[in-house]
Amino acid sequence: MPPVSARLPVFPWDRLEPYKATAAAHPDGIVDLSVGTPVDPVPELIRTALAGAADSPGYPTVWGTPALRDALTGWVERRLGARGVTHTQVLPVIGSKELVASLPAQLGLGPGDKVAFPRLAYPTYEVGARLAGAEPVPYDTETFAAGAAGAELDPAGLKLLWLNSPSNPTGRVLSPGELRAAVEWARAHDVLLVSDECYLELGWEADPMSVLHPDISGGSFDGLVAVHSLSKRSNLAGYRAAFLAGDASVLGELLKIRKHGGMMVPAPVQAATVAALGDDKHVVEQRAVYEARRAALRGALRGHGFRIEHSEASLYLWATRDEPCWDTVGALAELGILVAPGEFYGPAGGAYVRVAFTATDERVAAAVRRLTA
Repeated sequence: MPPVSARLPVFPWDRLEPYKATAAAHPDGIVDLSVGTPVDPVPELIRTALAGAADSPGYPTVWGTPALRDALTGWVERRLGARGVTHTQVLPVIGSKELVASLPAQLGLGPGDKVAFPRLAYPTYEVGARLAGAEPVPYDTETFAAGAAGAELDPAGLKLLWLNSPSNPTGRVLSPGELRAAVEWARAHDVLLVSDECYLELGWEADPMSVLHPDISGGSFDGLVAVHSLSKRSNLAGYRAAFLAGDASVLGELLKIRKHGGMMVPAPVQAATVAALGDDKHVVEQRAVYEARRAALRGALRGHGFRIEHSEASLYLWATRDEPCWDTVGALAELGILVAPGEFYGPAGGAYVRVAFTATDERVAAAVRRLTA
């Protein structure tokens, strides 16, 4: 039997190492804009909550403490506009990437089943399908645009439909009409719709909406699950704090499976999540920091001959000079700037690069100087 790894694509980031070495050789050091990892401090109130729960010798629960579930339901109602959310409609998970990679298997999908995801997308959607032995099916994001109504998708064998709005890597935000069309199509064909909304609080030129908003869902969570993360909005990538909200029957089955697997968010992280979701002030402050970095890099890239497409939300600029993405990566590496080639996110990204604005203010300023010199 071939190893499971034989079903997986080559880990993309390994291919970036030579360019990273080139960028690191710059006299003023590397400006790493390739991976969107937070670099700013974890807010003090969150660290205090984490430390206060450090004496946690017992096992945490998979479902989370009642205080955590209250925080999750309260945030979903306050921030996503949903109504009457109950504890059965939320579930904490150990980081959103773990969830994306393992969800098809946890749902019991396998050979003969299909998993659909945007053609330009975070590669873990495909990885999750392949790990389960299911067939990955990329589709164009515009498939739910006005008049399209999912025409590109064949529902035969399709069990899971991923949405990603705001998008990683493009920053594209699906309109309310597109979201409603996707929900209606999935329900009409009995396909579970899972919406990755991890960048929802980082809209710049658009106001992203959740599939759980009643204007989209029709007031029912049936057949819908939303994925949310605290990694970006609260600088908690190192905490692995994320959660699901949506259809109680789906989350109930996942809860049973995750209990058997011992998939428990650590107790101190649960306490930190309660603090993070209960405070909006630090999110507003962090947004302002990212907004300034985004404006500086956007202007510098345009001045250097780049065209920015979409990018109305998220932590990335989707940029092109209408050349092969690896040529762009190489040219920027010579300036000491490391970016992600669009090819990492699918063949349709072959002429683009993804530029993260999660570096420090000092490093962003260095990149701007180099681009405008």
